[in-house]
Amino acid sequence: MRIYLDHNATTPPAPEVVDRMTRVARDTWGNASSIHHFGQQAKAVLDNARGEVAELVGADRSEIVFTAGGTESDNAALRGAAEALEASGRRHLVTTTIEHEAVLNTLKALARRGYRVTLVPVDASGIVSVERMAEALGDDTALVSVMHANNEIGTIQPLAAIAEAAHARGALMHTDAVQTTGKVPVDVRSLGVDLLSLSAHKFYGPKGVGALWVRRGVRLLPFVTGGRQERGRRAGTENVPAIAGLGAAAALARSTMIAEAPRLEALRDRLEAGVLAGVPGAELNGADRPRVPNTTNISIERIESESLLIGLDLEGIAVSSGSACSSGTLEPSHVLKAMGLPHGRTLGSIRFSLGAANTEADVDRVVAVLPGLVAKLRNLTVTMRR
Repeated sequence: MRIYLDHNATTPPAPEVVDRMTRVARDTWGNASSIHHFGQQAKAVLDNARGEVAELVGADRSEIVFTAGGTESDNAALRGAAEALEASGRRHLVTTTIEHEAVLNTLKALARRGYRVTLVPVDASGIVSVERMAEALGDDTALVSVMHANNEIGTIQPLAAIAEAAHARGALMHTDAVQTTGKVPVDVRSLGVDLLSLSAHKFYGPKGVGALWVRRGVRLLPFVTGGRQERGRRAGTENVPAIAGLGAAAALARSTMIAEAPRLEALRDRLEAGVLAGVPGAELNGADRPRVPNTTNISIERIESESLLIGLDLEGIAVSSGSACSSGTLEPSHVLKAMGLPHGRTLGSIRFSLGAANTEADVDRVVAVLPGLVAKLRNLTVTMRR
């Protein structure tokens, strides 16, 4: 039996999602830009999915732009808003040090084009200070981008207060909500943001499709140019089956999220308590609250996370050491480094992210296996040093 505890990297597509995608791929293969019957069938699928995504985040369907995923949504928001405001002289962009690389690397690219970028630090809680964000803003600030919840430690940021500070300076507010959409209630109006990114495969939808919510009245220059699809905001023939899958996942999340969140939180707390009690030198990373209900990040002293990941995988348990987008690098987590954690603690961090199929038996299996595996790896390290 294998146990999957890496749902922040990706989730298995739900049966309802696969069924709808299969049906659409087989029966509704027209080009949604065509005016004939086949094209209008495909357009109807897009309209239905657009409405389902809009309902999930409290938006109007006309404000939803379909993309190829969270990274493209972030790029479309950051590049599109920055370039649209460039003529106004606003060339300052603000974010935090713990953002996903889709945001950080996009802002680095904009900095190479002459934009001024400010990275606001966080403390050991992993939560950014509203006051420090406000202090970073200026009259030339075009856009502020702060993730709703961190993908590695799960902490939720005070977006509404940050958005209020941004708007007071005349800046737009974007949030990468990839790790919250479908897990906790997300309402774009309550958050006070102007742009919000989401990705289907983080809540049991297909990979390669996502959406950007754009508040009505916000002007973006298109990131992908070409035809007039998505009301001229994102060119290219739409991936109708994938978008249908995103819609199905959004509808499923709306019907299950409220009941599922406390179940996942209880499982996470059970896992966390068991690991912290059973493994000497284990420490929780980031604030306990507020967090998304499925995520915990734990550092284990005198252990390198890669060795522990391999050992757990051999036991049939899949976890991660941080963002899947950063896997393959020997560098420690930029998130934990930004939080000021010691080098040894950043090297020995493990992220557990639970999902719909996980049970108490899964959690108890991890809690039972982990202490012995840690002891074995520590003994091996001592032996090798002799």
